Amino acid sequence: MTKAKIKNTDILLVGSGCSALFFALKAPRNTQITLITKSDFESSDSFLAQGGICVLRDDSDYQSFFNDTLKAGHYENDEKSVDIMIRSSKQVIKDLISLGVPFEQDEFGQYIFTKEGCHSKKRILHHKDITGKAITETLLEHVKRLPNVKMHQNTTLLDIIEHGGSCLGGIIKSPKGEISIVNAQTTILATGGIGGLYKHSTNFKHLTGDAIAMAINHNIKLKDIGYVQVHPTTFYTKEPEDRSFLISESTRGEGAKLYGKSMERFANELLPRDLLTKEIRKRMEADNSDFVWEDLSKIGPDKLSNHFPNIAAHCMKNGYDPLHQCIPVVPAQHYFMGGIATDCSGRTSMENLYAIGETACNGVHGRNRLASNSLLEALVFAERAALDIENAQLNPKKAAYATRAAAHSSQKILSTPSINSDSLNRIEFLEAVDLSPYADTNKLKIQYAKIIQNAIDESNGGINTSGVPYRDFSAE
Repeated sequence: MTKAKIKNTDILLVGSGCSALFFALKAPRNTQITLITKSDFESSDSFLAQGGICVLRDDSDYQSFFNDTLKAGHYENDEKSVDIMIRSSKQVIKDLISLGVPFEQDEFGQYIFTKEGCHSKKRILHHKDITGKAITETLLEHVKRLPNVKMHQNTTLLDIIEHGGSCLGGIIKSPKGEISIVNAQTTILATGGIGGLYKHSTNFKHLTGDAIAMAINHNIKLKDIGYVQVHPTTFYTKEPEDRSFLISESTRGEGAKLYGKSMERFANELLPRDLLTKEIRKRMEADNSDFVWEDLSKIGPDKLSNHFPNIAAHCMKNGYDPLHQCIPVVPAQHYFMGGIATDCSGRTSMENLYAIGETACNGVHGRNRLASNSLLEALVFAERAALDIENAQLNPKKAAYATRAAAHSSQKILSTPSINSDSLNRIEFLEAVDLSPYADTNKLKIQYAKIIQNAIDESNGGINTSGVPYRDFSAE
């Protein structure tokens, strides 16, 4: 067997969304970081986030913010995680502003806050209707300047490497198809969501939850694996699209209304996403229709053109003038509340392995995520993971792994068998890794998809409860 080509780094960072980028900015500068991403740097779901990012405006809003998050999550949230997220939000926003994120301001230079479903107060900052793009572009430009970060596009993580319950790095595929090993002291999984597993999703198609399948294969603890969020309003088209176009919840926060076939309102537009999705599907069934109508004209021409220019342009491109016509909308898969179980510092049940962003689950969102908490959560816990690694460097005796991580999950830790080669040192062990199972990456993609789809369904009584059909990768 040919020896595997080995590349060495301190931290293997997998992903290029806002959680990965914020981690890179907050990680110790004396660590060498190898950042890889499955597609190009701009093709993360963070770039697609429209509505905005929540922030605790002042202490008087704390209880309301806390209650809104729990209400949306059906009170299944981990309250410690929620508290940390809310109390950390001000500093995160200050950091983003200092980096140059252009949140909307009024003529007096005061930041403009908006409101979305299940929010009792206006606490959401935004940049037009492309907040995620504004944040992630800014972070990306700063990370590109870091001398300790080497960035690689179109480079896929095929598997993590485990020995004795500890992660040693990963097996990767380069843009040229070369398969090699990254020897890393710490591995960070920030691979995004699972929308690519579904026929209709607001996510990029290549985001298929590979890291979740790897976690299952390595008996890493998972949490809330069956909690998949469907967004109630995406633009309906007769022809299948590569990606469902989101009609932001903030349009309804600014006054947009929903109507059935006979142009009667049928629901409170600011219900939590899962509850509004149920109401929309009920109305579609009653009307024998593939969609319901959303009236954006209620927002007003100035706000529609200034706050939602990209949504308005998409409507016009598809033959609808949103100032004078209702637009057709339909639910589509949007977000994954579940994931790899972590504590509040991103630690998983495997030593030297962290998970952050949509890949991770510390219970902050509960059963259903509150609108505009995703960007905030991704940034807050990415920074905490970076600080945890820095603290472990400064005081190894208090390294995070003493706790063995992920205490929030009730799943039993399944131990993985150690390799019967204790005499091998680390490099010799890595050189002996058999790469032949990873040669057919298309076959691997199909296997990973089935693993995750089956796991999600099993956690929901053996059925796909999202109401959105899965993609059949074997037929593609």
